[in-house]
Amino acid sequence: MTNQKKRGNVRVAALDILLKIEKNQAYSNLLINDTIKKMTVPAIDVPLLTELVYGTVQYQKRLDFYLQAFSKKPLVKLDKWVLVLLRMTVYQLVFLDRIPDHAAINEAVEIAKSRGHKGISGMVNGILRSMLRGDLPDYHLIDDEVERMAVETSHPEWLLKRWIEQYGKDKAHLIATANLATPVQSVRVNKVRISKQEVIALLKEDGLEIEESELIPESLRIKRGSVVKTSAFKQGLVTIQDEGSMLVAKILAPNPTERVLDACAAPGGKSTHLAELMNDTGDIISVDIHAHKVKLIEQQKDRLQLKAIQGMVSDARELKESFPNEQFDKILVDAPCSGLGVIQRKPDLKWSKQSADVNRLAMIQDEILEKVWPLLKKNGRLVYSTCTIDQEENEDVVERFVKRHHDAEFDDTFSERLPELIRDHKEPLTGMVQLFPGEFGTDGFFISSLIKK
Repeated sequence: MTNQKKRGNVRVAALDILLKIEKNQAYSNLLINDTIKKMTVPAIDVPLLTELVYGTVQYQKRLDFYLQAFSKKPLVKLDKWVLVLLRMTVYQLVFLDRIPDHAAINEAVEIAKSRGHKGISGMVNGILRSMLRGDLPDYHLIDDEVERMAVETSHPEWLLKRWIEQYGKDKAHLIATANLATPVQSVRVNKVRISKQEVIALLKEDGLEIEESELIPESLRIKRGSVVKTSAFKQGLVTIQDEGSMLVAKILAPNPTERVLDACAAPGGKSTHLAELMNDTGDIISVDIHAHKVKLIEQQKDRLQLKAIQGMVSDARELKESFPNEQFDKILVDAPCSGLGVIQRKPDLKWSKQSADVNRLAMIQDEILEKVWPLLKKNGRLVYSTCTIDQEENEDVVERFVKRHHDAEFDDTFSERLPELIRDHKEPLTGMVQLFPGEFGTDGFFISSLIKK
């Protein structure tokens, strides 16, 4: 098979994934992994496939801004597959240096010929070659400030307006810009079974370039290489996890032999971290509403060879039917949320979510807290966390809860368990912290801690 034909296959695979994201609001990372597993793309071309999918989704609004200047039709009137093909090709022309412009355009025209009639391939060819000959429009000339920021950072305007309202224009711009950066890849060492230094040696043997984390003692940051192919990962000695997510278990700080409830546990990253912090003793009940997701928790537990975790299928709002009051020393509510803190990793989230989703989720978060609180022992600790940066799902939920419950108070020892780096750079808030993308190399994460008086 020629190199050109291989590249064509990569673009066809990328186009299929992008169309599935558009139609089904499926996650790009899951679709890419599924495509790779089915071996429709040679391993050598996986980086290009990933780049095309993530880049096209990440810069969608900017790409449409460029395209509209060269299209005689409004983009909304184009067939969806044609628009997505054009976006993907413009991404290559504007953002990728290693692919010759003529090759990218020729591949797009060939795909258009195979999927549509001659008129469509001619239109695709005309738009792309006009763009190549002309100058790209300058988004700096957009008069409206929010629209200009939306095109520059490729975010929906409704989302930027929320962030501007909550954090101000400068902070909103910093968040949106950080979302375009490549996320930090980190792994958590399974200290029940191996030391950090031993893992470092194993990963280096497998050709990975790594550095130790300044935030989490058991974390390593991957500078180069793929963890999933290493012997350390296959043997269950490390877990791939963002450091903001790791911080949640550190803030809950369970002790060995305690009984802990992880009320919204799938896919199990935080549950397994809790088990490791407890030296795989005690009792961790890991709950999820979906049976197939509880299987993911069990798979994580088995891969890491941990015994303290017990998976359970249940709605967190109905746990009172399964447990009497005051059963747990510690409770973690890593609540279902909009995920607006992980746009770096899942750029499709910014196009699939709406403000109504935030409102709906805040109501569910309220209900979960309300229902699990009676299960916490007196003097017990409850940590509420999300991977979003929206105040309606974070501070508002927790502050409302504390006002409703005379026996709930913010944990005044919270800051003692924060990493020094975060303590030194964040304004102190009683019992809570909001991490933003771009600050400490973590995802956007909210973590708060409550004590039952």
